[in-house]
This record gives sequence, structure tokens and C-alpha cells, in this order.
Amino acid sequence: MSPAPTSWWRVRRDALLSTFGALDCAYIYDPQVVTAQAQRLLAMRSLSRVFYAIKANPHPEILRTLAALGLGFECVSRAEVERVLESVPGIPAGRLLFTPNFAPRAEYRFALAQGITVTIDNLYVLRAWREDFHGREILLRLDTGHAHGHHEKVRTAGDQSKFGVPPAEFAELAEAVAGAGATVVGLHAHGGSGSSTDIAAWLDTARVLGSVAAEFPRATALNLGGGLGVPERPGDEAIDLGGFDAALAAFRATHPALQLWLEPGRFLVAEAGVLLARVTQTKGKGDIHYVGVATGMNSLIRPALYGAWHEIVNLTRLDEPADRRTTVVGPICESGDTLGADRWLPRCEEGDVLLVANAGAYGHAMASHYNLRPPAAELTMPA
Repeated sequence: MSPAPTSWWRVRRDALLSTFGALDCAYIYDPQVVTAQAQRLLAMRSLSRVFYAIKANPHPEILRTLAALGLGFECVSRAEVERVLESVPGIPAGRLLFTPNFAPRAEYRFALAQGITVTIDNLYVLRAWREDFHGREILLRLDTGHAHGHHEKVRTAGDQSKFGVPPAEFAELAEAVAGAGATVVGLHAHGGSGSSTDIAAWLDTARVLGSVAAEFPRATALNLGGGLGVPERPGDEAIDLGGFDAALAAFRATHPALQLWLEPGRFLVAEAGVLLARVTQTKGKGDIHYVGVATGMNSLIRPALYGAWHEIVNLTRLDEPADRRTTVVGPICESGDTLGADRWLPRCEEGDVLLVANAGAYGHAMASHYNLRPPAAELTMPA
């Protein structure tokens, strides 16, 4: 692993504040950071294709940035497919994957009508709707039984997860596919999100998929999913992509007929986005010093939902000593509306701009209008 580079928002502070202007709150994305992250993955020689899991952030400018670099797109709903088609007019259907989970039959039919490859993770679909898949090329999503992730709610394997065909049903797959008249061209698995810096876990996924691929002569692609971790706290180390690439290359050397695909979301966009919010009030209560800002869990629910940690700084006073223990909260009528507890910040005053880092993934995409408060707007940095 290697140390994380200096955050872009520190380098571009003045331009960031200029872009923010007089707003009270906003997400701001830097497409240059998205490009740099994508190029790091595209440089991995072991990978044949990279798809972007757009649920992380479906902002049109991000989609266009990644499309221009040649990435594909992994979608989990009809609306996500439509967002890609609207944002990148003329994109070939072959650059999209549709990976629904317990979705209505109509969504499968929609994707198939567009010529998009569908990933199936339930034998029910193949058996009950077999006529929809006759003559179609499909991927199968398998549950390897090995979960990972920074929180139980983002672990997507094992009996406690709703995703994937379970190992106990692997033996039934070939018969179900044949009964539907479909052709399996690839296998997919995804164990979880946010802590996947363990290269051995990725190799384990590849081995499981590789063993099942032997049952499907036309299966040439192993989609290892996403979940690449990104540094969160100062001093955290990033995944060693060079070592990851070398390990996957060694696997491919023993499986020359198989391609390896990756479909990250957070890795590509988390660091590219920040949430800015103005200080509204301050308050002392017992031993706790509260700083309130103009938006909260309606814009960024990850801390409340996952216990996620996001670095928070006072962008207005970035160079002042951070000498006061502070809990940063929003205006939502919930005790869980805390963006960060026990953070060291400088003195904060009404009107100061606080920055929440690593907010480009699963921020605005998961936002709500709870309390009828609109979530933060979305802006992009100028080139």
C-alpha cells in the first residue's frame, strides 16, 4: 500500500470556495479526480474491462467523463440505464450491464429490449421467466459465501445477504440455464464495499468464479465486482494497485481463456466529491460543543446509516489551529443527524464553510427530502 496523496480540495481551496459562492450547502465534484482514479484502473494490464457502478453517483457530468475514457456502466435499475442513455447519447449497448436484484419482470424485459447484457442472481428468474431469456447471452451472479465490507449493511455475500445464487444451488445452474435456452458468457460476484484492500479476498473470488466457469463453455468473463476501498482518515493507506494487478495477472496466467472485469463505484468518485455547508449556529451542552450546519443526514446519510467516518474541516479557517473538540450536526429533527462527532476544528462562526470530504459516492445518490428539506445541490469544478 502507498500513502494517500494530498487532498485536491486543499490544493484548490480558493477555486472551491469561488464555485460554492453564496450557497448554504452543495456537493462539489472535481472531474479531474474522477479521471485520475479511472486512469489508475485502466492502467491495470490484468483487467480486460472496467465498468462504473453508477449507483455510487449518477451525475451526468461524471458519466460523460468516464464514458470518454472508455469505461462501461453497471446499472441496477431501469432509471439508471435511462440516465446513462440520456447522458451519453449513442453509447453502444455493449458498454452497459444490467444487474437487478428482486426487480420486476418488466425491468428485465426493458434491458433485454435495449440489447443490454443482463446479470441474473436468482434461479427463480430463469425458471419462471424462461421465455424472456431464450437465445440471450447472460451473466450469472454467484454468492461466493465470503463477505467483506466496512459495515454489515454493505456486505453482499453469505446467508444474511439477499444477493447472488447461493453455493448450495450452484449444481442446479447449468440445468436452469439450459431450460431457459440462454447462454452464460460470464460470471459475477461481489462480496461487499469499502474495505476491500485485501488482495487475497479478490483472488478468492476469482478462484470460485473460475471453478464454476468450467461448467459453462461460453463463459469467458469473470466480473469480480467492486468495493475497492479508499482512504478515509488522515494517514490511511490506499490499496496497492500494482500488487493487485500482479496478483490478478498471475491468476490469468493459469486461466488464459478468461477475462477479468471490475465494476467499482466508490473508488472512482468518493474522493472527487466534497459536501460544503455553512455554519448556522453553535451551542454548548454539557461537555459537548455543537456546531450546526445548513444540511445534514438529508444530504449525507452515510454516518447515520453506516457509522461512516468522513473527514471534516473548516474550509474558511483551514490554516487556523484545530484546537476545539466539536460535534458537527445538521438541521434534521433526528438524534442521528450527526455528520461527525468529537472532531478537532478551529473556532467556528456563523457563515463559515465546513467541508465534508470523501463525499462523492453514496452522498447525493442516497439523499432525501426528509423534514421537507431539499438536499444539497450538485456542482462541478471548472477545468
